[in-house]
Amino acid sequence: MSLSTLAFPGGRPHGGSLMVNQYPVWKYLLILVVILLGGLYAAPNLYPDDPAVQVTGARSTVTVDESVLRTLELALKEEGIATRGVEMGKNGVLVRLADPESQLRAKSVIQRAIGEQYIAAQNLAPTTPEWLQSIGAQPMKLGLDLRGGVHFLLEVDMQKAIEQRLEVYVSEIKTLMREEKVRYRSVRTRENREIVVKLPDVERLQVTRDLLRKEYNEFDIRESVEDDASLLLLSLTEAKRKEIEDYAIRQNLTTLRNRVNELGVAEPLVQRQGRSRIVVELPGVQDTALAKRVLGATANLEFRLEATHDANTALTEEYSFRDERQGAAVVERDIIVTGDSVVNAQANFDENGMPQVNIGLDAAGGKRMNHVTRKAVKRRMAVLFIEYKSRLGQADAEGTKVRRHKVEKHIISLATIQEPLGNRFRITGLDSAAEASELALLLRAGSLAAPVYIVEERTVGPSLGQENIDLGVKSVVIGFSAVLLFMVVYYRLFGLFANVALTLNLALLIAVMSGLGATLTLPGIAGIVLTVGMAVDANVLIFARIREELANGMTPQAAISAGYGRAFVTILDANVTTLLAAVILFAVGTGPVKGFAVTLSIGILTSMFTAIMVTRALVNLAYGGRKLAALRI
Repeated sequence: MSLSTLAFPGGRPHGGSLMVNQYPVWKYLLILVVILLGGLYAAPNLYPDDPAVQVTGARSTVTVDESVLRTLELALKEEGIATRGVEMGKNGVLVRLADPESQLRAKSVIQRAIGEQYIAAQNLAPTTPEWLQSIGAQPMKLGLDLRGGVHFLLEVDMQKAIEQRLEVYVSEIKTLMREEKVRYRSVRTRENREIVVKLPDVERLQVTRDLLRKEYNEFDIRESVEDDASLLLLSLTEAKRKEIEDYAIRQNLTTLRNRVNELGVAEPLVQRQGRSRIVVELPGVQDTALAKRVLGATANLEFRLEATHDANTALTEEYSFRDERQGAAVVERDIIVTGDSVVNAQANFDENGMPQVNIGLDAAGGKRMNHVTRKAVKRRMAVLFIEYKSRLGQADAEGTKVRRHKVEKHIISLATIQEPLGNRFRITGLDSAAEASELALLLRAGSLAAPVYIVEERTVGPSLGQENIDLGVKSVVIGFSAVLLFMVVYYRLFGLFANVALTLNLALLIAVMSGLGATLTLPGIAGIVLTVGMAVDANVLIFARIREELANGMTPQAAISAGYGRAFVTILDANVTTLLAAVILFAVGTGPVKGFAVTLSIGILTSMFTAIMVTRALVNLAYGGRKLAALRI
């Protein structure tokens, strides 16, 4: 019968028979495998990232070729900026630099050289060996307060939000008046502040006013006369304007959070600042060019019918195709639905292998689409892709560069309606699979209620977070060293075993965080320091219990077994309680608080493993299987 035990099995605690403290072979193998895997996945953190500049196209259809590579290499050479390497990859060109100062200079030089159709963004290029990357081992991401990421300050165009809502009202009022058989000459916006309803005679003035007042109480309605025509002027109330602006901010916050989630960023910060601005911080982001393009894009769609050949020119507009070779087309001013009605969008390929986006509309959008297309079978419907672009123009009299905004609308698809459409249909005519994928991402994440413009972009590099890194590392080293010294002096060989387990605990903690892609922030370092204290606390409980059992007359082997076995319940209770508190912090906290909770939770789990299993294995190897006359602890 085997005498291998994990805890004191009973018997005679005060007897002199030999009691053996040994692990079965599989437990030693388990510990060894965990240590090896922990070492492998913690190893990438020994390879610091290189400061770099990444060059990509401003749009997914713009590719970076060898000519761009030669242009930026020549520009860097002329400025005397040395590089560690220039790599051409599927995501563009990556230029590795020696230090953050060279990175800042290189970014400015490259952007001037390549022009506005390309984006030069600061980046951190990994130096992890390929054999580690092949098994999925990556270095731990550092938060914005430690080693970088991207900070965007976005301005929400509130005036455009009002304009867009007024355009929707114009379409609704036209539909309402046609359904109620009320004749009118025109319904349009004026100076983007109010809606003007032009009526053929004064007799219809009161009827129309009563109808609009009944349906739309958010307007102040006034009467006017212009060129012998009767007019109704509809202006939004101040309360409604504020409601639209607040909705625009809330919707944009939700949309930007969704887009950040699509980018897979850990622990992002997306919050309102003031009346019309939004702050976005993306810690640990590698592909900053993609983040800028996705967050800054205000892509939207409009679905309109192609105008008939005899249509009134006042009710039509002409737009060119994105593919300039296809020329232009004339479409109706009335919008069927917009991208706001899109609830799902997936990119794939059609039966001819061409990229497409499958669209799903909400109930209201699907009903509207079906209502319009039922009467338009065999006519063609245009899909307009809308982009709001912003750039700095020439300086004004005070020397401040004025930001210019521009709206670009192009037709991406003009297809014949074969049958009435509903909630689901597809968009074709896209240039590439990359464009289809990006359009699907933007629509799936939700369109912005109003355009946003990047008014400030800041990449936080090592220089800004270096002091935090140094202080954080210093706190861990001091706390760790003090614990190691105390354990060796007070518990001797057992203290050495605890120190080995404590070192492994830190390595495993880093390995798990690296493997999960967690972001380490300054509060996360505080969680590591707390973990060190909790990890050694478990060993202190075990060793104190062993001393107590020896004082009660137990044999050394029985005391070791009883110490680990009877202290386990106390250790488990204390750690589970702390783990529950960490889970609650993670559930209700945001940003740095979540970082602290993640680090603490992982540290609790790894410390349980090292403090109980690893130290027990070391004690078993040192003392198990032999009779001890005394035990020095």
